[in-house]
This record gives sequence, C-alpha cells and structure tokens, in this order.
Amino acid sequence: MNTLVMNFLVTEGYVEAAEKFQRESGTKPEIDLATITDRMAVKKAVQNGNVEDAIEKVNDLNPEILDTNPELFFHLQQQRLIELIRQGRTEEALEFAQEELAPRGEENQAFLEELEKTVALLVFEDASTCPVKELLDISHRLKTASEVNAAILTSQSHEKDPKLPSLLKMLIWAQNQLDEKAVYPHINDLSTGQLEDPSV
Repeated sequence: MNTLVMNFLVTEGYVEAAEKFQRESGTKPEIDLATITDRMAVKKAVQNGNVEDAIEKVNDLNPEILDTNPELFFHLQQQRLIELIRQGRTEEALEFAQEELAPRGEENQAFLEELEKTVALLVFEDASTCPVKELLDISHRLKTASEVNAAILTSQSHEKDPKLPSLLKMLIWAQNQLDEKAVYPHINDLSTGQLEDPSV
C-alpha cells in the first residue's frame, strides 16, 4: 500500500508530501525526488502560458524528449501560438504560425488540421463567438501541461499515470460485478477501506 501511495505522490508531483511520506514510512520512491521539482516547474510554466520557458526547461531536463516526440513539440508550439493570440499579438502570431507550425503541418495532416483550427481564432474579433474558442480555455493549457508531464515521466522510465486511481476504479467495478452475483463484505467508503458486514 505504501508503494502505491508513493507512486501517486511522485507521479502527481507532490514532492514535499513524498519526502515526508518517505521519512515516515521508509518507502523509497522509484525516482529521485529532485526530478519532481524540475518536472513540476515545466508543468507550471505551461499552465501559466510561459511555453518558451517550458520548452527550455524540458530541453534542460532531457533534449531527447522533444526530439523524439514531434506531436508533443507541435502541441507546445501550438500552445505558444494560442498564447500570442490571447495577448492580441496578431502579426507575431501569424509570423510564428507561418514559420514554425506551417512546415510541420505540411509533413503531417493532423498537425495541419490543428493549425487551421488555431489560426481560425485570429479571424474572430470576439473570441467568444469563434467555433474553436475552447482552445483559449485554461483547460487546453492543462491538457498540454499533462501531455508534457507524461512525456517527462516516460523519459524517466516511470509510469505516466498513477496506479492508485486505476486500482480504485477496478475495485469499484469488481464490487459492482459481484453485487449482481454474491453477498460479500462490501467497501462503501474507499477513504477508510472498512469492510461492511453483508448480514447487517
């Protein structure tokens, strides 16, 4: 159980909690906890819209991450374009799209379609009327940040998703399956893990 908790803390980037949990439980993390701070700095930069800074930090961590993952690099550059549009820097955004993203779109049809959607943001003076306005939502930044986080974890030979949530989902699914077929001690409150006697 301690290993699962440590896995969750490391994967989600809770470095202080992981350090404290390591001291209290004696559970060793699978990776160096110092790398979590670097990974979280990259994630935070993307979440704040500082994409250039995030790219620089990723390259400092491991330059192969972006070299071997063209889709991730495109999504970071797309986010950078979105940030230029958000700031109203139209000419700079057009120039950036033409010089940095258009050549990638020529190589990959999916990239070209995403680029066209992003550039559509420039057509509308009021972004709230644009059919692809969701690109300007903070949720799009978070999606890109999660993608970067997963790539860094993979480069460190660590799972990109924590195991604990998956196991809890599996437990709930198994209980639902058993409910139809058997009477058994049931866990109603996952936070305590206490078994409920079926005869009561």
